[in-house]
Amino acid sequence: MLRLALAVLLAGTVCGPVLGQTVYVVSQEGGTLTPVAPQGAAIPVGKGPAQVAAGPDGRLALAYPDTQTVSMVEGRSGRVVARFPFAGQPFGLAVASDGRSVFVGDWSGHRVVRLSSATGAVEGSVAVGRDPAGLVLDRAGRLYVADRESHRVSVVDTATSTRIGTVPVGEAPFALALNPAGDRLYVACVRGGDLYAIDTATLAVVGRAVLGGMPYGVAVSGDGARILVTNQQTGTLTVLDATLAPVTKIPVGRYPEGVVVSGTTAYVANWFSDSVSVIDLPTLTETARLPVGEGPRGLAVLAQQDPAEAPR
Repeated sequence: MLRLALAVLLAGTVCGPVLGQTVYVVSQEGGTLTPVAPQGAAIPVGKGPAQVAAGPDGRLALAYPDTQTVSMVEGRSGRVVARFPFAGQPFGLAVASDGRSVFVGDWSGHRVVRLSSATGAVEGSVAVGRDPAGLVLDRAGRLYVADRESHRVSVVDTATSTRIGTVPVGEAPFALALNPAGDRLYVACVRGGDLYAIDTATLAVVGRAVLGGMPYGVAVSGDGARILVTNQQTGTLTVLDATLAPVTKIPVGRYPEGVVVSGTTAYVANWFSDSVSVIDLPTLTETARLPVGEGPRGLAVLAQQDPAEAPR
């Protein structure tokens, strides 16, 4: 599919990330990992990275569904430090709190696999629903999985590699985000056109907002007051408050996918515009649109760390 060759750089000041954090985007067709805040040169990481997740040790995990590979990249240098073959179709990612394991959703295998981030060895596996998409891990070690074609969220106890619950939601849940307190999980349903809020203590649905526009990515502001949802069909970012009441819609690029927050700034990967939109959250405006490699999809916020302080 044809894509725009170059994104338009908008007038305005690019808001910086939180001190010590770097925001990265992976471009699937371009085969690159690019720091967008602060801005840096694109890093070649091999063909087809679709998703990225940050670890606590200054490294990033990348999923390559077409080549059945998971890679580990050192954020400080941009060096690919490991590349693991994966017996399945890796897509969604989450990194354990100690950085020693990576949880990988196997799109075609309907399971989540736990890999050693050092060797790629399989440390465990648990069956989930059909076509697992987004993954998010809470501070207690529970993993939430968006089972796209099962129209539900699976809840996995990572200590025992067992599924401990499921929560029915709308049609084709794709992306997940926890609020800072960890008591609300937000689920964007790409075909259903809605957003669900789940109480993580009771695993009950406690809210729903009808959005339309193919909601694909979701993130929460640092204070928990704003929920941000990308809308592929309309090329917008919907902003809601914590009650799921609509606040505004912000035009971004074509076919926006991933969204992340660093400080008071949000970043949106515009897949068909080959760009990342920079959103100032206090004013709810797009302040810049940064050109990146072809086909940007996933984003991650990495806290840079001295290698001597990394978990072992």
